[in-house]
Amino acid sequence: MSSAAAPLGLAVPTGSLREPIGELLAARGLAMDGYEAGSRLLRSEVNERGFRFRVFRERDIPIQVALGNYDLGICSDVWVAELQARFPGQQVVRVGALPGPATEVWLCAAPGAGLEPGQVPNPASLDGVRLATELPNLTDLLASRLRLPRYTLLDLYGSVEAYPPEDGDLAVVAAADAAAVEALGLVPLHRLFRGGVAVVANAESLRTRDCSAVVEPLTPAFVPTESAVTLPDRATDVPLRRVERDTGVLRFALPDGHAQRHTFTALADAGLAFEGYGERDFVRRPVSPIDGIEVKVVRPQDMPALVAMGAFDIAVSGVDRLREHLAFFPASPVEMALDLRRSRYRIGPVVHNDFPAETTQEALAIWSRLGRPVRIASEFPGLAEEWARELRLPHTAIIPIAGASEAFVPEDADILIEGTETGTSLRVNNLRMLDPFLDSTNCVIAATNPRTSRRDLLDLLLDRLREGVRAAAAAEEGAVAQGARGGA
Repeated sequence: MSSAAAPLGLAVPTGSLREPIGELLAARGLAMDGYEAGSRLLRSEVNERGFRFRVFRERDIPIQVALGNYDLGICSDVWVAELQARFPGQQVVRVGALPGPATEVWLCAAPGAGLEPGQVPNPASLDGVRLATELPNLTDLLASRLRLPRYTLLDLYGSVEAYPPEDGDLAVVAAADAAAVEALGLVPLHRLFRGGVAVVANAESLRTRDCSAVVEPLTPAFVPTESAVTLPDRATDVPLRRVERDTGVLRFALPDGHAQRHTFTALADAGLAFEGYGERDFVRRPVSPIDGIEVKVVRPQDMPALVAMGAFDIAVSGVDRLREHLAFFPASPVEMALDLRRSRYRIGPVVHNDFPAETTQEALAIWSRLGRPVRIASEFPGLAEEWARELRLPHTAIIPIAGASEAFVPEDADILIEGTETGTSLRVNNLRMLDPFLDSTNCVIAATNPRTSRRDLLDLLLDRLREGVRAAAAAEEGAVAQGARGGA
C-alpha cells in the first residue's frame, strides 16, 4: 500500500492521560474501541472514520510523529519540548492544545542547599554539579545557558525528587506548579517550561495529506494554552551548598514499583525490616535498624549505574537491568552478588501471530532476506543489540522505547525484545514470543570495589539475605512435599 493510500495514523497516550483523552475523543465523535481505561489493547485496525490508532508512552509520541510513522499524536507539551531541545529541526508541528493538566518543568534544590525559591545558584559554585532528571535534553539546554564548565547528567527513569541532596546536587523535575515541587520536598528555583496537552502533526503529513478526519472534530475543543521554554537570563550570587558521599556508612538502594513487593518479602525472609518500606507503601528514606546502614528507595532501572558510580554500595535490582547496563558498559564496576530468585520472567524476541516462523532460527532466515535493516524495538536496547549481534543479524535498527511496547509490532518494528511473566498482554495484542534468551529475577547487585569503609556491614547484609534465600527455598520444598503427600 502506498503512503498516499495508507490510513491516517494517530498516536495516543497511555498512563494518566489515557482515560481523559479517551473520553474527550469519544465526546468529539472519535471514539476508539479498545482505548478505554483499563484496556490492554494498544492498537486498532482502520475504523469507520478512516484512521487507525496506536497507544504509546507519551515520550515516544513526538518521536513517532517526527519519523512520519504516525501523522498525528496527542501528548503533553513537555515531551515535544524535550525532543525539540535536542532536535529543533524535527518535523513536528503543534496543531492545537486540548483541555488537560498543565505541566511545568522546574530547576530544584534540596531545602538544605542554601537557596530560596526563585534563586538560581551562582554558576561559579556549580563546577562538577550533578543534575538529576528524566528530561536530559531540556537539562542540557539549561546547562548550556548557565555555561556550566563541567557537570554530570543523571538521566533517570524516575523518582528524581529522591536524589537531592545526597545523590544529586540539583534536579530538573516535571510538576503541576511550584506548590507541587514544594510538596515533593524540593525548593523551586526556576521554571524552565510550561505547557499543556498538545495535538501534534508531522509537517509533511499536514502538507500532503488530508488530516481533517481527526483535526476538524478536535478543533472546537482546542484551548488557548501556550507552550514555552524559559531559560534563566541571570543567576544570583548565592552559592549552592553541596553534600559529599559519606563513606563511613553503607548505602543500600531498595526498589519502588513492581519489584517492591518481591523485595519486601525477600527482606522479611532474611529477618530484615526497614521502617518506612512496606509491601506496597514506602518513604524515600526508610530507617534502618542497623547502625551504619543508610537506605534510599529509587527505581531499579537506575541502580546499576548508581552502584557503578559509587552512590550506593549495594542494591536490589533485576538481572535484566544489570545485564542491560553491562551490555553498554562491559567493564562497569558492578556485579551480581546474590540471586534472590523472585519476580521471575522471560525476555525474548516477540513477533506478530501472523509471522511465518515458530522458532528464532526459522525467523533468522526470514529476517536475513528482508533487504533492509531489521527494526528491533525494546525498552532494553543494550540487550536487543547484544542479542542481534550474537544471532549475527546482518543489518539492524535498534529503536529504544519508553514502554507500551506491544504497540510497535508489526507496523513500526519487525521484532520486539520484551519481558513477560504471564504473556497476557502479548496475547491481547496478537503477539507471541519465539525463543526466550534470558530468565530474569530480582537480585542483589554490589560494587566490585565499594566506597564504604563498613565492609563488615556489607558482609552482614549479604549473609542475612543468603540465609533468607535458603529459608524460602526450604519452605517451598516443604510445601511441595506436603502437597505431594496430601495428593497421595
